[in-house]
Amino acid sequence: MNADFEKRLKALAASLAPEDLDRAAEYAHDLSQGLNLLRTIPQGVTVFGSARVREGDKYYNKARELGAELAKNGHAITTGGGPGIMEAANRGAYEYGGRSVGLNITLEHEQFANQYLTDVLEFKYFFARKVMLCMASKVFVYFPGGFGTFDEFTEILCLMQENKMPRMPMYLFGKSYWKGLDKFFRTKVAGHNYIHLADTHIYKMTDNIDEIVRAANRIGHPRVNENLYDNFDPRKSMPAIRKG
Repeated sequence: MNADFEKRLKALAASLAPEDLDRAAEYAHDLSQGLNLLRTIPQGVTVFGSARVREGDKYYNKARELGAELAKNGHAITTGGGPGIMEAANRGAYEYGGRSVGLNITLEHEQFANQYLTDVLEFKYFFARKVMLCMASKVFVYFPGGFGTFDEFTEILCLMQENKMPRMPMYLFGKSYWKGLDKFFRTKVAGHNYIHLADTHIYKMTDNIDEIVRAANRIGHPRVNENLYDNFDPRKSMPAIRKG
């Protein structure tokens, strides 16, 4: 830590109320432990989806298959670490012998760390966990889910739209589930000029696991301790996937 940074840090700490200083320290703990973990894991594919899906559901089976196929191609899998779709994707990677990462958070209901993890980290704050789920990824895959999945989708979609992060491949898996949202974006939202129609090209709907694996293969395998965000330049960000 250089002297100037240490001086500014002490000045900031002195300006905060004790309660805010404690809160800031907790935020910093969540973020620092996540960043430390990510430097030990190759950047891979992050899978999102409902925690309420159970084994035997068609989307559970597909997420498990996706996890296995990605692991076969050398890609780490990262999820929120809980049950449902998260468990399925982790399970597929784990059963193949791949890297299966869970970034878990304790909730009033639904959330507990699944048993198919090679690496697990517990978070207190949603925002810190979402930062790490984002930074762990070179490809994003969203299976059907509820408010949490929609939150994770729209936040990353907005960051890509505003060029605050690289435009990495972003898939909505399960066309029959997502087509209503896609239509709403293209007709209502774009129709009112609240977004550009081109913004709907940032993501792509698919039912094809191989398509997702190919996208990850095209990006390749960043080395451990390297991250595509390290030298991110908004003027040279990765292009969005185009529909069709």
